[in-house]
Amino acid sequence: MPTSFNQQVIEEFRASGGKVGGPFEGGDILLLTTTGAKSGLRHTVPLGYVRDGDLLLVVGSNLGAPSHPAWYHNLLAHPTVGVEIGTEQFEAIAVPAEGERRERLFAHVVRAEPGYGDYQTRTTRPLPVVVLERPGPGAEEPREIHSLADKLLEIHTWLRAQLRHVRAEADAHLAARADHNGPGEPPSPGLGLQIRQHCLAFCDTLTFHHTSEDAHAFPALAQHHPHLREPLERLSEEHRTVARIKDELLALLSDITTADPRRFSAELERMSQELLAHLDYEEEWLLPALSQVPFPPAPARVTSAASGPSSR
Repeated sequence: MPTSFNQQVIEEFRASGGKVGGPFEGGDILLLTTTGAKSGLRHTVPLGYVRDGDLLLVVGSNLGAPSHPAWYHNLLAHPTVGVEIGTEQFEAIAVPAEGERRERLFAHVVRAEPGYGDYQTRTTRPLPVVVLERPGPGAEEPREIHSLADKLLEIHTWLRAQLRHVRAEADAHLAARADHNGPGEPPSPGLGLQIRQHCLAFCDTLTFHHTSEDAHAFPALAQHHPHLREPLERLSEEHRTVARIKDELLALLSDITTADPRRFSAELERMSQELLAHLDYEEEWLLPALSQVPFPPAPARVTSAASGPSSR
């Protein structure tokens, strides 16, 4: 669909609380915002969606074209996406379904919206079925954010939850392999993409978090809290170590289907403990100082030209 058409739909969607006319009228529509795989820029597209119980599903139909839509390539590179349904906005992790799960979910989609079956007949590629995972009822309640300390804890809580998720999925995958595979049998499919997407979401957020700290938060803290300069320097050094562990984690998980289960589990546990120790250390040193810094920051005061200093 032309970009200009998409933009008109997006504007109408946001102006009318999620209701649109034209070819989308009466359908279930959401706005999906992804991060460009190559550009790093944010892109929003209107998409039809189907619910399966608590699951929210979108399909990379591209109207039956031979290639996947751009938004699908984007979410494979950056799994954390923005979702708008009606007036609700939230972040989700986009996880393409694999194997039997994909077949089952696609059959459900076609029963709800037969047009996707028509799109599938036009192309030889299996149309991707993407589950948009959002925090469920078991997730921690959002904390009130009054200071930078609260914001840091919010980010760390999310990172710890994602790391637990990755570890749980890896354990489930290895258990399924042990149950399913006999001598000479290929690894069983099912959780590879799911693990990959959660791991990428964790790593993307961790990288952004540390880049922001090194570029902005740490220099400002060192200036206003000289006694923190030594731990801040150590934390910056740790960021380089954490970046190495993050890359090792991605490499480890990419090999999950063929790795020796014992070695894999031991390595994943070691990396997890190192990452968690870093988060603990960061909180120990930074939370007392950050609790004194309001968040979000107060708007900067604008000084009038008449009363302010000369701009020369």
